[in-house]
Amino acid sequence: MLMITDVDLTPNPQALKFILNERLLKLETRQFHNKHEAENDPFAKGVFEIEGIVSVFYMDKFITVEKSKETNWGQIQKPFINFIKNFDKNLIPAEKDIKPLDEDASELLKQINKILDERVRPALAGDGGGLQVLGVEGYKVKIHYQGACGSCPTAISGTLMAIEGLLRRDLHPAIEVEAA
Repeated sequence: MLMITDVDLTPNPQALKFILNERLLKLETRQFHNKHEAENDPFAKGVFEIEGIVSVFYMDKFITVEKSKETNWGQIQKPFINFIKNFDKNLIPAEKDIKPLDEDASELLKQINKILDERVRPALAGDGGGLQVLGVEGYKVKIHYQGACGSCPTAISGTLMAIEGLLRRDLHPAIEVEAA
């Protein structure tokens, strides 16, 4: 039975990270910005049935839920806990086969992902979020924040600059990072 073992605050005041007793996904991350996007995912769809939820992000052993500004956590807490306890995790769609970056992937992209995997993604996951590299054109890196990071002012400004500084220092001084 799925159970919430802990709740962490995130830098985003509208999002909480709920740590679970069982793993939901091994490799993938899943981000849903609205109920329509979650239509084919019974887990996320069920969370969106709770009034006031505006985004759902889950991976590994946690789920980050963002609420609307008008909703308070007290309205969400009990229905959310009940949903988690009663949800059959076997209904979560199977993960897609994630292929490692192939030989055709640029060496720069491989290096960027290696640095992000080692130094950035673990910290973002600790705050209930994630980061996906959408592409690299020349030295311009497009990233997409996930979970609590997706609508957090800190991620969109400070974290973005920190990632850019890290990549410039460790890889190339001309790298520019922009959020998509």
